[in-house]
Amino acid sequence: MERTDNGIIFGRNAVFELFDSDVTVNSVYIAENSPIKAKAVALAKKKGCSLKEVKAEKLSSLSGGGNHQGIVATVSEAEYKSLDELFSVSSERGEKPFFILLDSVEDPHNLGAVIRTAECAGAHGVIIEKRHSALVSDTVVKTSAGAALHLPICRVSNAASALREMKEKGVWVVGADMNGEDYRKIDLDMPVCLVIGSEGKGMKRIIREECDFIASIPQFGKINSLNASVAAALLIYEVVRSRKLGEG
Repeated sequence: MERTDNGIIFGRNAVFELFDSDVTVNSVYIAENSPIKAKAVALAKKKGCSLKEVKAEKLSSLSGGGNHQGIVATVSEAEYKSLDELFSVSSERGEKPFFILLDSVEDPHNLGAVIRTAECAGAHGVIIEKRHSALVSDTVVKTSAGAALHLPICRVSNAASALREMKEKGVWVVGADMNGEDYRKIDLDMPVCLVIGSEGKGMKRIIREECDFIASIPQFGKINSLNASVAAALLIYEVVRSRKLGEG
């Protein structure tokens, strides 16, 4: 078990998502005379955590001056899953493994956006590195619209080793890079791990060498790169499209 970067989640949607997740909630702080008090009390009681009514200044302090919307929660830990647990998710669903590995993606907004898309698309997990990667923080939870509390997230010490382990279990690795094959020409109806590189440098050489396919996204404008989360979304839904075609 590993902690989030600060153990604080704030904002109505993010906190209410906590109540519907497996994350352990220690305490919930709500603004005095809040119109959402009754709902928060009922959910906190169901979750088995304490709820305290406090002044707005306390909420601002807890949230670091963020837009807390009158409610803040403290969590004991963000549970990161193992690779085996990600494989168990696909096995339990009776589906081919579908993972996304982020190679040194350090922007929490990009991480949150990728997690949100992956969860919506039915992926079985997102894999991040222990170093040179954004952590599951309050920003990630909010950007993901709560998806980070539901989609399994795995942290690994060595991304290249993790890819080799997945390949040994029959997973094909598809890396996103502008110098690759048009992604529409790759049949992604297979056990797959998509690899998305960092915002500035793309995939590391050692990661690229582990890829079975290099997929590029055609671009017709004057700039030559897409935001990491946008590139991920296109490839994630190409996997979904390919699998739906395969079912037919």
